Amino acid sequence: MLRTLAAALFLSVALPAQAQDLATLVADRVAINGDTKLVAEGAVEVFFQNTRVKAQRITYDRSTGRLLIEGPITLTEGDSIILLADEAELSADLRDGILRSARVVLEQQLQLAANEVARVSGRYTAMSRVVASSCQVCPGRPTPLWEIRARRVIHDQEERQLYFDHAQFRIAGVPIAYIPRLRMPDPTLERATGFLVPQIRSTSQLGTGIKLPYFIAIGDHRDLTLTPYVSNGSTRTLDWRYRQAFRTGRITFEGGVSRDDIQPGDWRGYVFGTGEFSLPADFTLGLTVEAVSDDAYLLDYGLGDKDRLRTGIDVTRTRADEHISAAFAHYYSLREGEDNDTLPSIVGDASFQRRFTAPWIGGQAAYGFQLHSQNRNSDADGAGRDMSRASAMIDWQRNWILPNGMILAGMAEATADFYSISQDSAYPGTVTRFFPAAAVELRWPFVKTEASGAVQVLEPVVQLIWSPKSLEDVPNEDSILVEFDEGNLFSLSRFPGADRHELGLRANVGIGWTRTTPGGWSMGVTAGRVLRADDLGQFSAGTGLAGTSSDWLLATSVSAADGISFTNRALFNDEFDLTRDELRLAWTGGRLGLATSYVWMVADPAEDRLVDTSEWVFDAAWQATDRWTASVEGRYDFATDQATRAGLGLSYRNECVWVDLSLSRRFTSSTSVRPTTDIGLSVELSGFGTGADGRPYRRSCAK
Repeated sequence: MLRTLAAALFLSVALPAQAQDLATLVADRVAINGDTKLVAEGAVEVFFQNTRVKAQRITYDRSTGRLLIEGPITLTEGDSIILLADEAELSADLRDGILRSARVVLEQQLQLAANEVARVSGRYTAMSRVVASSCQVCPGRPTPLWEIRARRVIHDQEERQLYFDHAQFRIAGVPIAYIPRLRMPDPTLERATGFLVPQIRSTSQLGTGIKLPYFIAIGDHRDLTLTPYVSNGSTRTLDWRYRQAFRTGRITFEGGVSRDDIQPGDWRGYVFGTGEFSLPADFTLGLTVEAVSDDAYLLDYGLGDKDRLRTGIDVTRTRADEHISAAFAHYYSLREGEDNDTLPSIVGDASFQRRFTAPWIGGQAAYGFQLHSQNRNSDADGAGRDMSRASAMIDWQRNWILPNGMILAGMAEATADFYSISQDSAYPGTVTRFFPAAAVELRWPFVKTEASGAVQVLEPVVQLIWSPKSLEDVPNEDSILVEFDEGNLFSLSRFPGADRHELGLRANVGIGWTRTTPGGWSMGVTAGRVLRADDLGQFSAGTGLAGTSSDWLLATSVSAADGISFTNRALFNDEFDLTRDELRLAWTGGRLGLATSYVWMVADPAEDRLVDTSEWVFDAAWQATDRWTASVEGRYDFATDQATRAGLGLSYRNECVWVDLSLSRRFTSSTSVRPTTDIGLSVELSGFGTGADGRPYRRSCAK
């Protein structure tokens, strides 16, 4: 302890005034020779500001202000920089000097071995005759998978950049490329102007090409990425992405412009954008922009399967008992067979909902208001119908627990609508309607706890609902697609929108059963149907809700702690003829993950499905080793007896390189889209910037 104190006092006197009392030396043996020299030996450590030096022997000469250090030496700066050397001569504040036979390790990833390392002003680290790599080198594997050899490398710690002079890139020791000057970000830098990871893409329509993104940092809060995409004579494309952060939000816009052989002579492109901002009083503003030059551009350039585009603005606020929203949007369809002139293209919505405790009668109640308006481009009668609606609604629900454990519930709701309809002679110009509904519900839950700790719950439910048999007719714009599942089996209405309400006297009956175990297994079954006093013809046969008795609903789910999950939802009649069936099976265990699903739906002209739907989708991933992963996916249409999509993927990960190879094939075609095969290759070196981080894949040399 006295030796440490003496060394600290000696160094503090020697250091400049602004650095005094910040340096500490700890060693097994400390000797002061005369008035100018201090010698520390045995497990020596020096602490100065955020720098720490460990060595076998340090000699400090106060007359020259230099430290002579004998190794092995470890110099650590903060959490991101480590220098290893055999010997060194440094200034007293450790900011300047020379380290010989040194190695620099940045962020525990990138290693730079050099004959000599010079520290300059505590900011620059200049290295001569350098070998840089993030690959692990072992006695049995002395040659790294990749390396950069350079005559000289300078690391700017303030700018967090690496400058290579006369750089040579090698793979497995074989020279591949020579670059006279090269600048790369160090592993701690998140944003820096420069090239990003290139990608090779080959398609049957566009040929083989390369994407080379260039990132431009425009200050601390915005950036621009330009990505030229050039293929062998088929396309010339420039993709771009712009991002900016504001004090209250952010925006991201991306797009591309192309000239290709698919549509010779035409400029093609797209623009997508999103934005989100915080407004006063807890409101949030959202912005969406989606536009393309033609219906096939997104698929031709592998930009996703989006087939309906939305450009609009949204304002929302959600609190514990209140929700407010307003939206204005333009829609455009890319689907074959849909005419944008006869689809609602301009749509505006506004809604307000508030929940409260009902006075006098108890229970929970809510009220709300809604405005909706939509416009079509066409002026044709019927096909160009425009419509606006104003609605007000209120609902109430209360539960009572009976002495025998039954749960009795009462529910009521009422809605008033005002419609303004134009360009459709089938409807009057204005329609006013009022719709009330009331229901009573009885549930009787039974709970059983087994000796193993498993818990079973059995709950039969009966719900009796009254609503009028008729309602003023209005166009059906938002309730065309109807689902019947366990989520709405006990709902007052199965219609998803406001233009249609479920009518007449009816009963929802069903039973639910669940079993959960302490080991993580769970199973659930829900079965039920809807019984009606009269068939009012509101539902088509394909929904499973037509007639005085709906189809039977049977929903089953199973999940296990070992990664197995199974769900199935089926609608079938009394003769067990299926109307719909949706099955999904997933398993994740060890190195294999598998997911598959199958959908069957009977044809339903009311939903514009003129043929039966029978489709199988699957995807799987297999981690063959700690570094190799393979994946496969596909979609098959049994109704047309052909595959619609297939894909293969292969990826390799280690501590210094990430490689992704993908192969996909789209088999479907239309008037605007042709079948195509797409091959993609991406290679990313870890240790530069904050891209690929290979540390989780690092192995010891013994493996």
